[in-house]
Amino acid sequence: MTRRVVGFVDGQNLFYAAKQAFGYTYPNYDPRRLTEVVAEAQGWTVAGIRFYTGVPDRSDNPFWNGFWAARCDAMASEGVVAFTRPLRYRNETVDLPGGGKGTARIGREKGIDVRMALDIVRLVRLGPATWLWSSARIRICPRSPTRYAR
Repeated sequence: MTRRVVGFVDGQNLFYAAKQAFGYTYPNYDPRRLTEVVAEAQGWTVAGIRFYTGVPDRSDNPFWNGFWAARCDAMASEGVVAFTRPLRYRNETVDLPGGGKGTARIGREKGIDVRMALDIVRLVRLGPATWLWSSARIRICPRSPTRYAR
C-alpha cells in the first residue's frame, strides 16, 4: 500500500531557506511541485497540500498584499489550500549600513505556526502521514514514531 501524505509548507520559512541557500530575493517557489517531487522520491501519493504565510495589509504594502492574494488564488486553482494571516507591525531597533542604529517598522507573522501545528495534529490523527518543509529538513510525521528525512 502506498503511503498517502499531506504537504505542509510554511511560505516564509521556505522563502528564507531558498534565499540563504540560493540567494533568491523573490518567492519564486512552487509548493505544489515541491510536494510532488518530495512525495515521488519517497514513493508516496499526495493526499493534499497546505500552504501558510503572513500577508501585509494593503495599506502597509500594496504590492505584496496583491502579490499574495493573486498567488494564493493561483495555488487554489491547482488544488493547494492556502492559509494567510495578516502581518503585525511594530517599531524595532535595526543596525544601519553605515553603522549606528535606527528604528524601522517590521512586520511579523502571528499565529501561522499555531494554525499549521493544529492542522498537522488534526490530519495526522485522521491517518495520512504528513511532512513539513521547514528550513533544511523535511519532518516526517507518520502514525508510527517520528523520523527525519533529508
